[in-house]
Amino acid sequence: MTFSTLCNEIFEKSTVNYHVTDNVDASMDNPYELKSIEYYLYLKNWIDAVQWHLEDLIRDPQIDPVEALALKRRIDKSNQDRTDLVELIDSYFLDRYKEVKPMPEATINTESPAWAIDRLSILALKIYHMQQEVERKDVSAEHHTQCQNKLNVLLEQKKDLSAAIDQLLEDIEAGRKYMKVYKQMKMYNDPALNPVLYAKK
Repeated sequence: MTFSTLCNEIFEKSTVNYHVTDNVDASMDNPYELKSIEYYLYLKNWIDAVQWHLEDLIRDPQIDPVEALALKRRIDKSNQDRTDLVELIDSYFLDRYKEVKPMPEATINTESPAWAIDRLSILALKIYHMQQEVERKDVSAEHHTQCQNKLNVLLEQKKDLSAAIDQLLEDIEAGRKYMKVYKQMKMYNDPALNPVLYAKK
C-alpha cells in the first residue's frame, strides 16, 4: 500500500465518521493506536472537518456578533492545532528517512510531505461535500451538471496529488530529494510578536 492510499483511506473514514453527527462539538473516536501515524492522519482530517463546518457557521449573515467572535477564536485555535499537527507529521518523515544520504545533485521540494498531505485531507472534504451537492434532489439540472463537473475535477486532482506525494516520498527515500522543514512561526498568535497584543502590556 502506498502512503497516499493509506492517507486517502483514513481521510475518507474520518470524513464519513464526522458526518454521522455532523456536529462541530462531537467527540472524536479515533480508531487507531495513540501516537501512530494513522492516529495523527485521522486526527488531522477530523480537525479539518470541524474547521470546515466552523467556517460555514461563521458565514451566516444573521449570526450574533458575540457568537461570531467566539467562532473566530475557535477557528484561530483550530488553525494553530492544524499547523502543529502538520509539523508533527513532518517530524515522522524526518525520522523515517534520517538514515538516507541525499545524492550530491539532490534537490528540495517546494513543500514538505506533510503540507502536501494537508492538501489531500482538505481535498477529501471537498469531494465529500461536492458529492452531496451532486446527489441533491432540490436543485436545477444546471446546478447538478456544474457540481458533477467540479466533482470530476476534484477526483482528478486527488489522483494527481496522491501520485505526486508518493513520488516525493520515493525520491526522498532514494536520495533524489531531501527534506528541510521550516516551522510556520505564525506571528498573530504570539503575544511577543503581534503588535496589537504586546502594545497592551
